[in-house]
Amino acid sequence: GCGNSALSHDLHELGYTDVTSIDFSPACIAAMRARYARCPGLRWAVMDIRALAFPDASFDVVLEKGTLDVLMVEETDPWDVSPQAAASMRRVLAEVSRVLRPGGCFISITFAQPHFRKPHYAQEAFGWSLRHTACGDGDAGAFHYFLYTMRKGQPLDPRDVALGRRLHQPPPPPAPP
Repeated sequence: GCGNSALSHDLHELGYTDVTSIDFSPACIAAMRARYARCPGLRWAVMDIRALAFPDASFDVVLEKGTLDVLMVEETDPWDVSPQAAASMRRVLAEVSRVLRPGGCFISITFAQPHFRKPHYAQEAFGWSLRHTACGDGDAGAFHYFLYTMRKGQPLDPRDVALGRRLHQPPPPPAPP
């Protein structure tokens, strides 16, 4: 979901002239098409991230900045994500994996800390490796954000595999009274 962010245009200005942006809002996409009509390498499409209309292996890079956070917005406990939210996240990530070319890179930028987000990304079925970096200006009072990088066709670290498996384990039985 590109929203009304200038990121696509900024990438274009940096020399990335083949950028496709999607959002589920037709009004948003119409406004972005009009705003950046002078940039022919920028393409805009109305689309749901859970059902991408692109062919398999059609992108070298997929970049999301806060879009996946929307899937978790109604969650009240980040340690115990609802089955519905987890399924939505899996659906989106499976679609991202599907449209990435071998060797392609998925970049996710979010405020979600690794102990909450890595288990979602660390699924062997997606066929990618996983790295993360904390970003911020070093000010102790500032919020850090996180950059997650997944590379299609590279293996997950065994510790990340274990994280991903924990996400799908059934909860333990209640303790006896």
